[in-house]
This record gives sequence, C-alpha cells and structure tokens, in this order.
Amino acid sequence: MQAVLYVCHGSRIAKACEEAIAFVKRCQANIDISIQETCFIELTEPDIATGIDLCVHKGATRIAVIPVLLLAAGHAKHDIPEEIKKAQQRYPHLDIILGEPFGVHEKMIQIVTERIAEQSVSPDDDAMILLVGRGSSDPDTRRDISTIAQLLQEKTNVPRVDVCFLAAIRPSLQDGLREASRSSYKNIFVVPYLLFTGVLMKTIETKLRSLSSSNKQWILCNYLGYHPLLEEIVKEKVNRLLLVNKGV
Repeated sequence: MQAVLYVCHGSRIAKACEEAIAFVKRCQANIDISIQETCFIELTEPDIATGIDLCVHKGATRIAVIPVLLLAAGHAKHDIPEEIKKAQQRYPHLDIILGEPFGVHEKMIQIVTERIAEQSVSPDDDAMILLVGRGSSDPDTRRDISTIAQLLQEKTNVPRVDVCFLAAIRPSLQDGLREASRSSYKNIFVVPYLLFTGVLMKTIETKLRSLSSSNKQWILCNYLGYHPLLEEIVKEKVNRLLLVNKGV
C-alpha cells in the first residue's frame, strides 16, 4: 500500500510548526493517497523515524518521502537519507523513495515577486533587491540562490539583485546590508528566502531596525510562507515519485 510522508524542518516557534502542519493538510487534500503523514527533521515531534513507523503501522509497503524544504543542502542530502537507511534496516521489505526539495523552480520565483509586489512601494530603476537565504556549507546552496537571484532580476527588471546568507557562508546578512547601504539605490527590498517565521526572520527584523540611513528606504518583504503555488509543486513532486515507484 502506498504512503506519502512529508518531512518538514521543525522549529522552536509554535507558529512555524502550525504553519507547516496546516500546509501539509492542504497538500494532502489534493493527493488521492489514503496514508499520508507529517514529520519533522528536528526540534518538533514526530521525528522522521516515527513518521515512517506511523506509515508502516497503517499498512504502508511503499513510502514516497517529500522534503518540505526550500533547497538541497545538508538536511535533504544527509539527514533524511540517513533516517531512511535506518528505517530500511528495521523494515527490509519497505520500499522508500526520496523526493527533492522545492529547489530552483519557476513558481518559486513567482512567489518572491508576489512578496515584493505586496509592498506599498514598487521596485523601479532606483531600487535593488537583497535576497536573504538561510545559508549552508553545501556549495549547492550558493549555486541555487545565485540562480534564483538571476531569474528574479530577469523577471522584475530590477537593476541589481544581491544575495546574502544568515549562516554558514558569506556574504553574511551584515555584509549584504553594508553593501546595499553603500549603493546608489534609494529603495532596498530585503526579501527573506525563508519558508516559515522563526528566529531567522526575527534576526532580519532586528538588523533592519538597527540601521540608520536618511537617504535609504529599507523595505522588508514577507517570508515566502506556505504559498498555494507550493502546494502545486508538492503535488508535482508526489506524482513524479509515484510514477517512479510504478516503474514508469
């Protein structure tokens, strides 16, 4: 029997976990599979091992694992596969197929442009975008964010899109804000490339409050959130995995 296991990041912030659970429930409503469970990589229960156990106890013999993550970094490449490996030792006859995070996708660019368009100020020739990623030591993170920044610039026609990161790699958020403040652009759209609210979002808010510049307008956009377009991406990824599982 087929199951789908959605793997979310997890957070100490209750609102972030509530947002993830509500998002997965919306995804489940669009997918005709009787066994669907949610689990978390860290900080929140149930963990991945428990999520797999829940699927098996409900009769699953095949599990499509869907990382509800933005980019392919350590969690997607190491943490989730390691838990799958342990589960297959517990359940030798269980067939588990791992999907990919959202990654570089046209719909992700559309979500970012919507977050910018929500603001009272519209980007023009006197504006730049500072795209703020979570950050990871995995080189694919820098590559993917850079690609997203390039696609974002092409879609918005904003003259400059810079990238910075909240952890692990440079340029840091402080670096990005410093370069933006030195630029000639008056309106600076700070776009958190984050899936949910939490400590990292609060870090950005705190940094922006500490800035003092009379000739700059700092415009903090909303984090990506669990946008309806993400539900479409999840459905695509589930359907693709199920086709693989059927040998198509």
